[in-house]
Amino acid sequence: MQQYPVRRNAMTALMALGSIATVTAARGEDATPLPLADVVVVSATRIGHTVFDMPAAIDVVDASRIQQSQPRVNASEALAAVPGLVAQNRQNYAQDLQISSRGFGARSTFGVRGVRLIADGIPASMPDGQGQAATFNLDMAERIEVLRGPFSAIYGNHSGGVIQLFTRDGDGAPTIEAGVSAGSYGSRKTDINAQGKQDDIGYVLDASRFQTDGYRAHSAATRDQAFAKLTLTPMQDAKLTIVANGLRQKDTQDPLGVSWATYQRDPRAGEIDASDTQTPKRTLADRYDTRKSIDHQQIGAQWTQQFGDDRLRVMLYGGNRQVVQYQSFSRAFQAPGSHSGGVIDFDRDFYGADINWTHVSALAGGKLSTTFGLEYGRSDDDRKGYENFIGNQLGVQGALRRDEQDVVSSVDPYLQAEWQAGAWMLSAGVRRSTVKVAVDDRFLSNGNDSGDLTFSHTTPVFGVLYRIAPTVNVYASAARGFETPTLNELFYSATGGFNFNLRPAESTHVETGVKAKLDERTSLSAALFQVRTSDEVVVASSSGGRTSYRNASKTLRRGLEVSLESSWRHGLSTRVALTALRAIYDQGFGAVPEGSRLPGVPKANVYGELAWKNSTGSFGAALEGIATSKIYADDANGDQAAPGYAIVNASVNARQQWNGWRFRQFARLNNLLDKNYVGSVIVGDTNKRYYEAAPQRNWLLGMSANYQF
Repeated sequence: MQQYPVRRNAMTALMALGSIATVTAARGEDATPLPLADVVVVSATRIGHTVFDMPAAIDVVDASRIQQSQPRVNASEALAAVPGLVAQNRQNYAQDLQISSRGFGARSTFGVRGVRLIADGIPASMPDGQGQAATFNLDMAERIEVLRGPFSAIYGNHSGGVIQLFTRDGDGAPTIEAGVSAGSYGSRKTDINAQGKQDDIGYVLDASRFQTDGYRAHSAATRDQAFAKLTLTPMQDAKLTIVANGLRQKDTQDPLGVSWATYQRDPRAGEIDASDTQTPKRTLADRYDTRKSIDHQQIGAQWTQQFGDDRLRVMLYGGNRQVVQYQSFSRAFQAPGSHSGGVIDFDRDFYGADINWTHVSALAGGKLSTTFGLEYGRSDDDRKGYENFIGNQLGVQGALRRDEQDVVSSVDPYLQAEWQAGAWMLSAGVRRSTVKVAVDDRFLSNGNDSGDLTFSHTTPVFGVLYRIAPTVNVYASAARGFETPTLNELFYSATGGFNFNLRPAESTHVETGVKAKLDERTSLSAALFQVRTSDEVVVASSSGGRTSYRNASKTLRRGLEVSLESSWRHGLSTRVALTALRAIYDQGFGAVPEGSRLPGVPKANVYGELAWKNSTGSFGAALEGIATSKIYADDANGDQAAPGYAIVNASVNARQQWNGWRFRQFARLNNLLDKNYVGSVIVGDTNKRYYEAAPQRNWLLGMSANYQF
């Protein structure tokens, strides 16, 4: 659950006169939002349908949930209300969010893998499947679509789930908005944005800065983001969208994980470095000055052209990502032949394209929509590694230990068809994914790691939906999926060199569900699912920021997801999201017995919200509760599990309008009952430093001002 760090003093309270601007979808800021079951989505079939009419488990997080009473720093703030999804803020901005869908992605020690990330139709995941949710611009978000289950497979590699962000289009008279927010542990954010439409050109511009001292020791961060979007209609039935974004984090501190004993002693403390004889009680993070700098820029363009009922879509994108990371291990304390360096330094250029054609025709008394497409992606890393010491000084760039060129490319032709007639909808698709990895090792004193790998897999998907009544739909779907090792998972083997022996995981998904409108104010959706996976990629060892992986045996995931939304009289509304998931190793391997639970995956979690707003919408309040079961951090389930917890959060918001001005304020109190709990775990840490504490009671205040010309 997202928390909001800050130091408690009068100066910080004065800074709290603000929040980032609350922006709504293009329907208009004061418009009553559609029931989420009636929102049109595109994630599962690429053809627009309401959530209610999709043969898939899909949820929509609308603009009000993303932006109202939230700082809009991390996607985990809004995704907590989605069943089947676990989105945790590690309280570590050097490693990004920990996101998993039905257990896929839970092993990630940094960033997002196993779950496909897309923003405005442009991939936010690299060709190898690694993504960064920090690149999402939440200030301008219109909605987030979250797709789970078999239909995720139509997106190919690393699609255990799909999270798509859609930002608003510029529309109407020009507006400019500015705001600030501040809260516990030194967190503050400033934001300014502008939007509008002139003739046939819509524009959206946004820039923000987020800073925090951090809840955990050695976890301060500064994040600068910029975003621009242009929408043009150069000819009839055509639309051109250009999106650019940038992310910069300079020297973001990495607090690392801690042992159970350290967490019990002080949840905010760092792990003491027992090997440090010069400065007793100094933490590992302080001794090595663990940190990461990120500089990311990306631009993409999308052309959509209608030809009657048919449609052509062409998407192109490209960008650059530079990362320098200082880790908490050093060859100074390892065997001379080790491949470890301690400092990661890479410069990545990436680009790609997707072109598809949708044809609509009549067939057997119904409508057939067929999409043919081809997607291509490529990333090219100039990667170096260095010692993180010079002499007796740690945390500085030393001698070169790695120098290589790493190229990952993917080519994916796909076909998807949908037929509708009467109460029936049939949908099927197939995608052929080919992922190539090539390594050119230029540092040969510790051996030659040059080589290449090719992974190929076909992922078919099929679904059927039947409307048994105007207000009740039932559906079933099935698919095959696969997940290649990411480039970062291939970097290290048990012997230290590139891991050419890792294989992709292959999975079989089945799901059945029901979607019902119990009345005009209440909607229910429920899904039962099963996933069987072979060659699951798991952590072999993880220490000081360096992780190696291996293939395990078979795994089994069986679960239930339920969401229930209701609007009541007098401005009251409720939302409940429930997930029950049994995720186990279905076959033992090594020292891991059959039946062990997958690490990082809770057995159950529940989200509940009671919200209220007055008749004019000028004032509102909400109370939300989040509960989750214990989480194991190791494959064998032999070490102390992170205990389950339940927390309560509260928020209030207000808005006013005067002439051309609109003002908003909010206050938020998280972890109302002041619980101590582990918010996330580092899966498979060899030194058993698994635990990442979440903040105790913390607050956030904010205000924004918007002027329309």
